[in-house]
Amino acid sequence: MSVTRKTIAAAERVVVKVGSSSLTTAEGGLDYERLSGVVDSVAARIVSGGQVVLVSSGAIAAGLAPLGLQGRPKDLATKQAAASVGQLALAHAYAESFARYGVTVGQVLLTAEDVIRRGHYRNAQRTLHRLLGLGAVPVVNENDTVATTEIRFGDNDRLAALVSHLVGAEALILLSDVDALYDGDPRSGGASAIREVNGKDDMVGVELGGAGASGVGTGGMVSKVQAAKVACTSGIPVLLTSAELADRALGPADVGTAFAATGARLSARRFWLAHAAGTRGRLWLDDGAVTAVVEHRRSLLAAGITAVEGEFDSGDVVELLNPQGDVVARGVVAYDAGELPELVGRSTYELPPEQRREVVHADDLVPLR
Repeated sequence: MSVTRKTIAAAERVVVKVGSSSLTTAEGGLDYERLSGVVDSVAARIVSGGQVVLVSSGAIAAGLAPLGLQGRPKDLATKQAAASVGQLALAHAYAESFARYGVTVGQVLLTAEDVIRRGHYRNAQRTLHRLLGLGAVPVVNENDTVATTEIRFGDNDRLAALVSHLVGAEALILLSDVDALYDGDPRSGGASAIREVNGKDDMVGVELGGAGASGVGTGGMVSKVQAAKVACTSGIPVLLTSAELADRALGPADVGTAFAATGARLSARRFWLAHAAGTRGRLWLDDGAVTAVVEHRRSLLAAGITAVEGEFDSGDVVELLNPQGDVVARGVVAYDAGELPELVGRSTYELPPEQRREVVHADDLVPLR
């Protein structure tokens, strides 16, 4: 057993994400037997003294059969209608299934805005912590009944990674319809399972497919690996496997693919800046500014900026790019977009006294790996 797997198995607080394809079918709506199997594994973890936050997809898929829909709808209004029906069925099924163990569940519906806006982010954090403190299992899903652009590829995988940091989880477990990460498409034969990912070198040559093939979900292996990257670079190890192996994943963690934590756990504010906050513009930096910001964690000054893109106000989050166009950091900008062009490239002593402040202060800046 690797250190990563031992850490996941011993974690007191975990986030478990289960995908639509593991809970539903296009023909029959919710698969109560599959859902109960996941609940059995989660309940066993709770009985052994752990805390679990369950991030569950499946609302739209669960609403297909009751509404007589054949397959996942393409238009937004029908997706939202299916979600409104399916969310009730999904919440009821979880409440009934966990009740077998005397466990109370609380439904937490989030939109992207709830993690993009700092105030909403903290409110969600308090709610989830309080539910766990009261001994309940928070069942988190994206609020697809009102979401618009948020209904897109891989949202709940990313949401699970965000929630993991938000609740201070010690591990993230991603359950899907594939038992592990493979170096190619396992359906075509010849692909090998990757059991341990300790860094980016272990991903060299790995071919990731697109969206899932079940017809009821939106995610695929790409979104799961991206979610694992968000969690791991923020100090949270990840286990990826199938829902059928949930008992082993939530037990000894000896199945699937284990992703080692590759970075230190960020403060809530820095994590929000790096992974959750919405950005409004871009600042292009010269090589000297990139070194100062990324390697030395210094504030960004006007002298190091070469170009300004986008419309933003003071207090918005912007991306910082190197000369090659790579995003190297994010930060809260101290100027409006209209103020910056006349400051670009000018040293501090050349500026009027009222403009001699940092463009992005080091305390409001986070480098990205």
